[in-house]
Amino acid sequence: MFNLSKLRIDVGKLKIDLKVLIDVFMLAGAGLSMYYIVNHLVSEMNDGRSKEKEAASKGVLKKIQASNPHLKDVQFTQYERNLLGSLVTPDEISVSFDDIGGLGDIIDDVRETVILPLTQPQLFASSAGLIQPPKGVLFYGPPGCGKTMLAKAIAKESGAFFLSIRMSTIMDKWYGESNKITDAIFSLANKLQPCIIFIDEIDSFLRDRSSQDHEVSALLKAEFMTLWDGLRANGRIMVMGATNRKSDIDEAFLRRLPKSFAIKRPNPSQRKAILTKILKDAKVDEHDFDLDYIVAHTEGSSGSDLRELCREAAILPVREYIRHNYDYSSGQLAGENGEDFPVRPLRTSDFIKEAGLD
Repeated sequence: MFNLSKLRIDVGKLKIDLKVLIDVFMLAGAGLSMYYIVNHLVSEMNDGRSKEKEAASKGVLKKIQASNPHLKDVQFTQYERNLLGSLVTPDEISVSFDDIGGLGDIIDDVRETVILPLTQPQLFASSAGLIQPPKGVLFYGPPGCGKTMLAKAIAKESGAFFLSIRMSTIMDKWYGESNKITDAIFSLANKLQPCIIFIDEIDSFLRDRSSQDHEVSALLKAEFMTLWDGLRANGRIMVMGATNRKSDIDEAFLRRLPKSFAIKRPNPSQRKAILTKILKDAKVDEHDFDLDYIVAHTEGSSGSDLRELCREAAILPVREYIRHNYDYSSGQLAGENGEDFPVRPLRTSDFIKEAGLD
């Protein structure tokens, strides 16, 4: 019987074991095969995602060009096309200033200093350059107080495109790609203007720089600042950010956000305005609903807290109706054939039971 383990080749003074040599070649072949298989699978996954992203971008582009005929002849780069998935047109934004309660003074200021520069830039043209519109606006304050809603309402009222940027949008695994994406953000906004570049939780991206920053992060921030500074004074592009931690933002970036609005937790009159907005379409008991009582017992609540409070309170009458009228065995509501079910109106006690107001 042939024994491979005893087969050796002498090359000068060097003895080569053929079995070891064959094992090495087999391992190398298996490694190469595994590499190509994994690489092929990853490529297929990336191609699938790229095709999905490309299809979504084409859909957004068609929608944009249909409502804005002047954009039909505009050429977009591949990087700009990839960003179209993060773009929201004014028609798609459902939030308006009418939906925001308790921020009347801020809304008036926003209309004068933010919206008019986007819609009527000629009003701010000056030979001295003293009344140029701000290139950046910052909303800061506790979470849930309406910062993102304000940004969307501004885009809605000004008719501006809303380009929402997240860290995942910018960061890429390949060196230099993030800088190209950053460049595409501003070039796309320039082609679509009026356009708002919105960065939620802006402190996570434009935080204080230090010598410990990764090279890629430092280059990315420098690129962003350079492009930001390059915005034309009479252009209709605005960078807008929202944050809960203003102190974490680098001073160089804060300087580029000259107009800032503190969105604080609502006071009693603001809470009343917010609750009125939320409950405007709700049925309330005329004899057993005290809005002032709810306002007085929601000290420290944000706008989102108040919305959640109203949602939980509104569920209670529905639960009561279901418990008395729903037959789980048949899946039908007992004694009701129509769609308008007589659910009782909201009472103050609903807010006490669900939120523990006392």
